Amino acid sequence: MAEQGLRVLAFAQKSVSSSQKLLSPKDIESGLIFLGLQGMIDPPREEAIQAVDICKNAGIQVKMITGDHAVTASAIARTIHLTSEHQPATTGTQLSRMSDTELANTLEDGAVFARVAPEQKLRLVKALQSKGEIVAMTGDGVNDAPALKQADIGIAMGKAGTEVAKEAGDIILTDDNFASIAAAVEEGRTVYQNLRKAIAFLLPVNFGQGLTILASVLLARALPILPVQILWINMVSSSALSIPFAFEPKVPGVMQKPPRNPRERLLAGSILRRILVITLFNWIVTFGIFEWINNRTGNTELARTMAVHALVAAEIFYLLSMSQLIPSLWGKIHKKRRQKLRSPILQRLVLSL
Repeated sequence: MAEQGLRVLAFAQKSVSSSQKLLSPKDIESGLIFLGLQGMIDPPREEAIQAVDICKNAGIQVKMITGDHAVTASAIARTIHLTSEHQPATTGTQLSRMSDTELANTLEDGAVFARVAPEQKLRLVKALQSKGEIVAMTGDGVNDAPALKQADIGIAMGKAGTEVAKEAGDIILTDDNFASIAAAVEEGRTVYQNLRKAIAFLLPVNFGQGLTILASVLLARALPILPVQILWINMVSSSALSIPFAFEPKVPGVMQKPPRNPRERLLAGSILRRILVITLFNWIVTFGIFEWINNRTGNTELARTMAVHALVAAEIFYLLSMSQLIPSLWGKIHKKRRQKLRSPILQRLVLSL
């Protein structure tokens, strides 16, 4: 019964005097009549099982720390795909005999810790943090409060959680559903990527304008764009075009990537190179269009108008290249083509060609 994650209660009865008001341990040592057994199970939700799989694919280590029996904890862990069939749980008694080094090594491979005392939960969190891990701890009881407080992100249960746990946690999970944590991670990754996209979109426009003004001053040429036009581009054009990044859909495969390094800079590596390349492109477009129109027509006002329109057009094309619109449309086109090729006549035609 325990192998299936069940808890079993035995029921018995005993007749006592009606004048007896209290029961002592000696009263139930003998004379009991066995009535039967009752099995109870609190199976994990299906969405919780899916959430564990999603977290594992996203490079998030999921560990179960519980006060339940080791056999029960192992059975539940297998049900939610947390451990394999032959991977045993580590008990609190075993943890108490481990040094800090041994505990750190156990945490590398172990995923289930049963019969754990409150102070051992705190010790496990500290051991993970000592290895440089970012720890999110979930809990609902008073005994979880120290670990919730120590964790980088303490997540208290909103329904079943005690007030002490809610005070100690950083986040209160209102539906007590582990799947909500996985959804929050996915949403957080999407928001972070969209934030980087917005920054990578706005900076090249501003840098391109600054580089255009600087080049004109150094070369003693007429300004391709005036301050009023720069103000219009920044306050109207760039602001309006950057708003769609707030509504960008989730990037496919966002939960198949490993977690980013928390010490990673917001602007680093490829995004800096992109900003530099687009900055030079915007400068070439703006300065080049202005000089070309001005030299051919001699109309400086027309040249400035064309330069501003060219810069806004470059912004639009850059926005489309960064958004999910073009990839999604391209995917739909390929999907329709594949559906057409399923026709035997079309397949034979393609093969004959």
